[in-house]
Amino acid sequence: MGIENLTPAEGSTANRKRVGRGQGSGTGKTSARGQKGQKSRSGYKRKRNFEGGQQPLAKRLPKIGFTSRLVKPYVINVEKIKAVAELEEITMDSIRGVHKVANSVAKIKLVGASAKDLASKIKDENVTTTGN
Repeated sequence: MGIENLTPAEGSTANRKRVGRGQGSGTGKTSARGQKGQKSRSGYKRKRNFEGGQQPLAKRLPKIGFTSRLVKPYVINVEKIKAVAELEEITMDSIRGVHKVANSVAKIKLVGASAKDLASKIKDENVTTTGN
């Protein structure tokens, strides 16, 4: 078996239709394009979502959804998680030491009744309270 002996599978290839080769061929003159109109002209190309002049589906449906580019902070309630309130210096690393926070979290917001009192302990610009 050599590469020169390879042939395509039976029935897998067909000759292309040669149009515009005389009346006797069955595809002469208008060459299977019909008489007149946009589709019979050379260079015709239909737009991807063209629906024959009808309002396209994408324009008929309402616009929905919005994705904000602002980074939403991870919220920690200091009333429920007392370990964060008891820290001496509040930074991202110190919070991660006492509370499980994903590495993807970039900002933390402390909420709760006593959160405003913790503002003086915060030493990281990525940690905020409801007061500031």
